[in-house]
Amino acid sequence: MLSITYSPAYTLVPTYECFNRCSYCNFRQEPRKDQWLTESVAKQRLESLAGRGIREILILAGEVHPQSSRRKAWFELIYNLGKIALDLGFYPHTNAGPLSRSEIARLKEVNFSLGLMLEQVSPRLLTTVHRQAPSKEPQLRLEQLRLAGELGIPFTTGLLLGIGETDQEVEESLMAIANVQQEYGHIQEVILQPHSPGQKQTDNISAYSPQKLVQVITLARAILPAEITLQIPPNLVPNFSDLLACLAAGVRDLGGIVPIDEVNPDYHHQSVNQLSQLLEENGYLLQPRFPVYPTYFSWLNCDLQQRLSVFIN
Repeated sequence: MLSITYSPAYTLVPTYECFNRCSYCNFRQEPRKDQWLTESVAKQRLESLAGRGIREILILAGEVHPQSSRRKAWFELIYNLGKIALDLGFYPHTNAGPLSRSEIARLKEVNFSLGLMLEQVSPRLLTTVHRQAPSKEPQLRLEQLRLAGELGIPFTTGLLLGIGETDQEVEESLMAIANVQQEYGHIQEVILQPHSPGQKQTDNISAYSPQKLVQVITLARAILPAEITLQIPPNLVPNFSDLLACLAAGVRDLGGIVPIDEVNPDYHHQSVNQLSQLLEENGYLLQPRFPVYPTYFSWLNCDLQQRLSVFIN
């Protein structure tokens, strides 16, 4: 059987507030309108996960502006959540938008990998869906990928599909990721995420075609270096025959399977048992993984390597 991996995960959201206003977003709340997660509540939630097979703690944060007086407190909360997760025996992965060099270097201490969606490299989208989203500037996000490479951090990135990009722009985005990977070699997976309409989005953007998704997967597999794993979120491909077509085109990972998809809360995951059975009936073996791929274990600091070895042994 061909192995398909997934991450048994749980999401902590330090805050939903975000200074970006992407018109397709189903996650954000207005700045200062959201009550931040406290460390004590986070610890209680994580302690309640004991015995449930969770490995990855995805720390997924809305963005506080880099010039805000609250940025330091925001960052310290994110850092401390990673430390709490570590101390409780979990494996943190953080996605908190573009970070400064010092911020990303500190998060490396308490995370097994970091992530940031490139989304698309087209500056044209800054006049449409990203017209009120300064941190979606493509060069800023590409610089974040390079910075992670310079710091030797295993990294996840990806494309958001169906937000107004052209076929040519999709190809250019994939080429941009491939170029960064050829220089640094730190990108472990690329998510190909089809836009899926939700109740909170402000633009009338329809769902991305499953047939188009398969075409993009085929293109990505042709453009990206072979060591990069392609991932799709299975809850955003609800028709199982479409999911099988994605696997046949080159997808080998299903990402974090979580109780609630915080980015797409209108789309729920199947249970791992149901998904595993369906895949097995079609020649695939669903296997859990860590938020860092084995190729990159040696990139981690000694403390993180030790925590991995305890689990593996």
